[in-house]
Amino acid sequence: MSNRTDAVLAIPILAALLFLVFPGAARAAHEPAGERPDTCTACHQAVGGPVAKPLEDRKADVHAAKGISCADCHGGDPARMDMEAMAKAKGFVGRPARRDVPRFCGRCHGDPAFMRPFNPAIRTDQFSQYQTSIHGKRLAAGDTKVAVCTDCHGVHSILPANNAQSRVFPVRVAETCGHCHGDAEYMKGYKIPTDQLANYRESVHGELLLKRQDLAAPTCNKCHGNHGAFPPEVTSIAGVCGQCHVINKDLFLQSPHHAAFDRRQLPECATCHSNHKILRTNDQMVGVGEKALCIRCHAPGSAGYKAAEQMGKTIAELGGAIDRGAAKLAEAERAGMEVSDAKYDFQNARTALIKARNEVHIFNPERLNKVAGPGIELAEKGYRAGQEALDELGYRKRWSLIPLAAILAVVVGLVLQIRRMEGR
Repeated sequence: MSNRTDAVLAIPILAALLFLVFPGAARAAHEPAGERPDTCTACHQAVGGPVAKPLEDRKADVHAAKGISCADCHGGDPARMDMEAMAKAKGFVGRPARRDVPRFCGRCHGDPAFMRPFNPAIRTDQFSQYQTSIHGKRLAAGDTKVAVCTDCHGVHSILPANNAQSRVFPVRVAETCGHCHGDAEYMKGYKIPTDQLANYRESVHGELLLKRQDLAAPTCNKCHGNHGAFPPEVTSIAGVCGQCHVINKDLFLQSPHHAAFDRRQLPECATCHSNHKILRTNDQMVGVGEKALCIRCHAPGSAGYKAAEQMGKTIAELGGAIDRGAAKLAEAERAGMEVSDAKYDFQNARTALIKARNEVHIFNPERLNKVAGPGIELAEKGYRAGQEALDELGYRKRWSLIPLAAILAVVVGLVLQIRRMEGR
């Protein structure tokens, strides 16, 4: 028999011994609730080993901090030192079966009246949300491998979600989900990829959240939900991404791709950007170049191919004009020329590039030109301003030679005059 089993069996035996050794404990059942001893703690501490671990874990537990006792969750009578403390008549549950965990936690977390004193703003629909999730549905069907409350939040060491050490703190969510979804052996039989965590770590979202600690960056539950977790369907992906990328979503829904993707059952945003491994975008993604995404679907000579080619050229022209203008203004500034007003106006060209990159999602070359055209003009204006400043500097240098030559001539004349006077 294992040590853990021995320890568990020792609890009722120890409880009986304590009842005999400390007859005063029999009076505990008649003491006021606020004065009753916590025999759960006494027994578990006395047994030690794995049985005592929950007591150690509870030192940082949010429930313990709020005054929730062992019996509040597990039932029983913590005022008794005999076997009646764990009687079913006392509501003793002990360790709930895995399939019962969500309902077990939902007894309190689904009761608004009970939760209100602890936190009036806390949601109390977690259990009902869980029942709609893929996890909840599979659990109801008998699959006990799916995630339940304790898999994500822990058991006796549950921390508030805003605690940086919590398993559900934003920077740790991917790791928590990946504990199951990144385990190929555990996920065997579900026929879904197990590289989501690895891909997320390489994504632009993972870079922002995990490396730069930008808590606004999305992680698993931002896209899939938390208690009501579900795999985004084809028709919902743009809506999910659009929670953050609002402008891109609105433009895409107006585009011809929206209807085309819907007909062919293609995942909207994910078709071009992927899902978990979303890399930082670049201007080469648009057009017909080697790194362009458009040519994956649009064959040479097709209307889509020509539109992509035109959009790629427009974006490249605007980006190139901005690079040239910025370089020329920087050159003039390094030379000591005043170009602050020109640089201020030049920022509008950069803004036009940002708008143009968004406008790409409507896939309309004419509309893109209306946004990019003014940006190109502003960039060229900035280039001219920088060049004019450099031309003025050259003009100043040339004209400065005249007074320098005159001064030099005077100096030479004075030297010669002094020598003649010394010779006399």
